[in-house]
Amino acid sequence: MDAWVSKNFDQLPSQRQHHLEERPMDVTVENVVRTFGTTAALHGVSLHIRAGELIALLGPSGSGKTTLLRILAGLDAPTSGRVLFDRDDALKLTVQERNVGLVFQSYALFRHMTVLENVGFGLSVRPRSRRPSRSEIKRRALELLDLVQLSGLDTRYPTQLSGGQRQRVAFARALAIEPRVLLLDEPFGALDAKVRRDLRRWLREIHDQTGHTTVFVTHDQEEALELADRVVVLNNGKIEQVGTPDEIYDSPNSPYVFSFIGESSVLSVSVDSGEVWLGGRRLGIPACGLGDGPGQLFLRPHDIDVVPSDGDGIFGTFTAVRRHGGAHRFELEVDGTEERIEVELPSHVDRAVGDTVGVLPRRWRVFA
Repeated sequence: MDAWVSKNFDQLPSQRQHHLEERPMDVTVENVVRTFGTTAALHGVSLHIRAGELIALLGPSGSGKTTLLRILAGLDAPTSGRVLFDRDDALKLTVQERNVGLVFQSYALFRHMTVLENVGFGLSVRPRSRRPSRSEIKRRALELLDLVQLSGLDTRYPTQLSGGQRQRVAFARALAIEPRVLLLDEPFGALDAKVRRDLRRWLREIHDQTGHTTVFVTHDQEEALELADRVVVLNNGKIEQVGTPDEIYDSPNSPYVFSFIGESSVLSVSVDSGEVWLGGRRLGIPACGLGDGPGQLFLRPHDIDVVPSDGDGIFGTFTAVRRHGGAHRFELEVDGTEERIEVELPSHVDRAVGDTVGVLPRRWRVFA
């Protein structure tokens, strides 16, 4: 697909190629607050999006991610704070003046228009002074349909397309206006799992070809980690952490991020002289930088090893097991507590429910 996309991208109109050779645009959010009555949707959010980045706004429902996207698009205004497109105050610009491309989960295509007419719609409604000729609009729309792999479907109507094809039409329509920023609101939420995976790869390739500054909203952590250059984790209207997918997954900075990103187990522990203890037993895990007192030990099921019974570790009994891809996921009831953790072992490892074992995490975090 890479060669195909590259070949068709080279055939884009010269005006579009010139536009894409310009420096992509920075987006800066400064201390943005958005309240609805007495309810705060955003609490002083600040974020710098570098030119040409693909950023994921990740969080559960009610975290503020869609509110932030709507403010960037000009569909909503903050109660206070600033939004800058490069050095321009975006809050003084209308939706049209911001020139952002929008793609929604629901596609938002016009049913009475053909695919070609849908793609060219944003250009056809421009003021006369900025509106290309009909032949130019058609030419751009056809070439964008080539780019999104929908050649030959220009005369069809949205109802004659699959969900994945409709979403590609929505992307082509957003790209047709030569947007300064591309904003995507749960763009794959209405599609089945396989189509979502295929379109995620396709979107990354399109982004790498066009170089747009792109912001997309998702509640799907797999989607965010696979697609984004950086992930912004939101919770209750605040940013919990910003980082690369590796930083977010491997070095979460809070209990919320650790529990929200990936699968994890947590144990109530205590810290004494830099060592982690559980139920009066030393675990052999350092707690660097933490003072003495209670804490929480976070660990991931696939990052746990079985250890000898005569050493340090977390000891207990396997009480349940289930298949998990190419592995078995065991539930370990921890000795001396009422707590349980999950331990993932390769399917060829000879372990069974009822076995008493000791385990230690390869990677972990302890939070006070």
